Amino acid sequence: MILVKRINYIKKSRPIFLVYNSRSKVDSSQSESSRTEHHGASRSTGQRHPPWLKGKDIGLYYRDKAINKAKQKQQFICNIKLPSHVQDKIENLLERSKGYYDKLHNNEACTEDTNTALENKYVHIHDSQFKRKFLNIVSGNIQENLAKALLVKSKLDKDNDIDEKLINEYKAKQSLQEYENMMTFRTKLPSYQKRSEILELLRENQVVVISGETGCGKTTQIAQFILDDQIEQGNGSVTKIICTQPRRISAISVAERVAAERAEKLGRSVGFHIRLEKVLPRDRGSILFCTTGLLLQFMQGDPALKEFSHIILDEIHERSTDSDFIIALLKLIIPKRPDLKVILMSATLNSETFSKYYNGCPMIHIPGFTYPVEEFYLEDVLSLTRFKFPEAQLPPQDHRKHSKKYKKMQETTDEFFRIIDPHIRRLVAQKTYPRHVTDQLRNPESEKLSLELTEQLIWYICSTKGPGAILVFLPGMMDIIKLHRMLLDSVRYPDSQYVIYPLHSLMPTIDQKLIFKEPPEGVRKIIIATSIAESSITIEDIVYVIDCGKTKFGKFDIEKNVQTLEPEWISLANAKQRRGRAGRVRPGFCYHLYSKAREMTFEQYPLPEMLRTRLEEVILRIKILQLGKARSFLDSVMNPPNWEAIDLSLNLLRTLNALDNDENLTPLGYHLAQLPVDPRTGKMIIWAALFSCVEPVFAIAASLSFKHAFYCPLGKEAEAKQKKLELNKEQYSDHIALAEALTRFESSYRRGNAGYFCRNYFLSFSTLKLLSEMKSQFAQHLYEMKFLNSQNPSDPNANRNSDNITLVKAIVCAALYPNVAVIRDVTKNGTLAWTPEDGRVTIHPSSVNDKVKQVPSQFITYFTKQRSTAVYLHDTTCVTVPILIFAAPNICIKVEKGNFVITLPSFQTFPCDQRTAQLIQKLQDQFNNMLEYKITHPGTVTWNNYEGDLLNAIIDVVCQTNESMGFSKSNVQEQRNNTYDDV
Repeated sequence: MILVKRINYIKKSRPIFLVYNSRSKVDSSQSESSRTEHHGASRSTGQRHPPWLKGKDIGLYYRDKAINKAKQKQQFICNIKLPSHVQDKIENLLERSKGYYDKLHNNEACTEDTNTALENKYVHIHDSQFKRKFLNIVSGNIQENLAKALLVKSKLDKDNDIDEKLINEYKAKQSLQEYENMMTFRTKLPSYQKRSEILELLRENQVVVISGETGCGKTTQIAQFILDDQIEQGNGSVTKIICTQPRRISAISVAERVAAERAEKLGRSVGFHIRLEKVLPRDRGSILFCTTGLLLQFMQGDPALKEFSHIILDEIHERSTDSDFIIALLKLIIPKRPDLKVILMSATLNSETFSKYYNGCPMIHIPGFTYPVEEFYLEDVLSLTRFKFPEAQLPPQDHRKHSKKYKKMQETTDEFFRIIDPHIRRLVAQKTYPRHVTDQLRNPESEKLSLELTEQLIWYICSTKGPGAILVFLPGMMDIIKLHRMLLDSVRYPDSQYVIYPLHSLMPTIDQKLIFKEPPEGVRKIIIATSIAESSITIEDIVYVIDCGKTKFGKFDIEKNVQTLEPEWISLANAKQRRGRAGRVRPGFCYHLYSKAREMTFEQYPLPEMLRTRLEEVILRIKILQLGKARSFLDSVMNPPNWEAIDLSLNLLRTLNALDNDENLTPLGYHLAQLPVDPRTGKMIIWAALFSCVEPVFAIAASLSFKHAFYCPLGKEAEAKQKKLELNKEQYSDHIALAEALTRFESSYRRGNAGYFCRNYFLSFSTLKLLSEMKSQFAQHLYEMKFLNSQNPSDPNANRNSDNITLVKAIVCAALYPNVAVIRDVTKNGTLAWTPEDGRVTIHPSSVNDKVKQVPSQFITYFTKQRSTAVYLHDTTCVTVPILIFAAPNICIKVEKGNFVITLPSFQTFPCDQRTAQLIQKLQDQFNNMLEYKITHPGTVTWNNYEGDLLNAIIDVVCQTNESMGFSKSNVQEQRNNTYDDV
């Protein structure tokens, strides 16, 4: 048999590789050789020999493969070549361009008028308002900036007339029946009992840490205590309190509640300010609720925070990047502002850590106002339900025992038994639980999420317990979908007796609000949610909580340079928050689906966000606030991030040309730091303004920086995917689908049928409305920066090229570069791709490019790459070779074996006609000159002069297809095979 297979192997030899069986591939035109390579790759690495070869034959196989590979590269001479008329047009343009931007720059300036290296570096820029602002930011520092800010006259000057007016208003309010009713409620809150103590601490100290249990009233009451006390003391004119909240909805809802408690409407003594929406209070004697990010924006214009007398940071236990950033900044500001009071507040908080950070500032704790909650652990749940886990799959005892996968499985199993064995011995000795419970606890499968156990526990509650809603915590959206299907498919939960709601942050707001409705009598509500239900919302009728013990935290894997989103154990603080959901309005029950032994291994608090995310936006904020070197400032935060993570973000910012080699902001970086978006999407919208295709690119940038509007109703996944494919307009692009969705929504909104459109295409009305407002905000920013002539994103002058979809894709790719992958294979489980840093990756099932068998090009660009069950590319756009060449910041022309090649600064190398290669490089150099000039001399493009001709020439190149440049699909495939072999 082996001999027969060897003969077949010899017969099937091909000039490049070998074929052993056939499978469905990306393109039917692929050669047998490429199919062979993919087949091998699907088994392991793509380089393994046929399994039947032995001994010397293995060596001969690899020898022949190397020889054929060398021959292939020698024969691969098909060159990229621009059409003759395009080449002639570019040559004429370049001839006219000689010295064009040299004449525009300020070449007459001389160094004797400049004093610093930075001024010398930018001496070529005309003196302008932009240049003065830019150099001031780059050359300044926070201490000088604070000193200047303190010299500015504050609005909070003492005014006796205003003080008297506020006192009279406050006294008059106390006689109102509405106010008296609210005071009756307020005085019953635990926080009210601590009012005098809190105010006394604040009078004697500049910083105070307040921790309060759920329901104590700290969020709504503390700011009011301070304001009322200051008004009574005759200091209303010098009092303005700002209170930060971690979420938009929290800032609005808390502001509305506080205004109601003060018998007022928003806009008097209470207001809010979030992105794209605000109702501001009066300038003095007031409370402003805002998001944490908004406070950081205020600090750019007012670094000393002179417009505020009190800063309250709420929910700091969540340890968001913004809150940690502000806490570190305030430590610099406090010594310069001895009159500024800072209050740090949280529900579950390691108070000592924050107190220590602020040099031992005082702490005060407010008890909670919750009903008792009875807790059960996995051992109790198993006893109640008599559930049995499937047999555990132990690590295989074979030749793979030295593999990484085996070692990881073995480590997980060993760790499990180290934890559970002592616990089981105690339970057996105490004879607390029957034998089947301890047997099941010893099964490693007991630590995996079991939706079957969850369903069985739900039924146990429904069949044996009294009325009350059930809240189930699961790690992610897919888990919610699966459990929801299980419940719907079961005959045990008829619609007449049960109402079941999924709850996830990506769901439309209108669907999320349904969970607050109390069902009719005799109907039990079941909510299946992620950690969104831990603290940001309160559902009044929850009596039973089922806690799976796991959550999905976004983390940044420094070694692999990838964002991860994998289930992991919650912290004790998370567990406490989940338990507290059951005791808000009546006694409750909490069922933990993990053992008491596992709980003892939980961390006290979740990992701070700054330690698990990329830091590009943080670093740009450091620069715009003049805080010096990134490492120095980040070393001063409560939990400094890893230096490697800082270096990765610095390198990306240099790649984007946002920072120079000395870590100073570049002119482009200065602009990017002004925009409220990720640096990549910031670059995207600036280029959209230059190329006059604002509407579609702004829509894409808004979706990437906030969230996309697509949602997938349970049971209608295929229909929703089909609608998304329709919006994609056969462009093989999630980003084009995002732009088209918003374009059609705005058109439908003007006609008055936007609701029908959203329902038909499975889109969130509220999200699209917000994305539309974000487009207008982008236009306002770029108008203020002078890159647009109008604040209207629909202005015809800003959209002359908006119908050019290829150009839109090119700008997206240029902003996201080097986020480029190569489609490698299509299997029944999805589309496989390849990146130089990760190797094999998978296109996410939600992408329009998932399982697409024929694509116009094997290259895709993407924004989000995340590791969960695999490394997924979540949003992708198929791009051609000309787009890649345009997107790469610096192409390199080389001669290899007598042939010209274009090499991109990643992993792609393309053979190219000599004249075409030289013209493309010169065109890119001239485009870079134009970008530098436009960034340093902000202004709109004049399309009827040289600038317009240059951009039109670039558009001509970008809009060439692979085939029109002499680069066919088979050439791309062949080039792709070379790329894989080289790697």
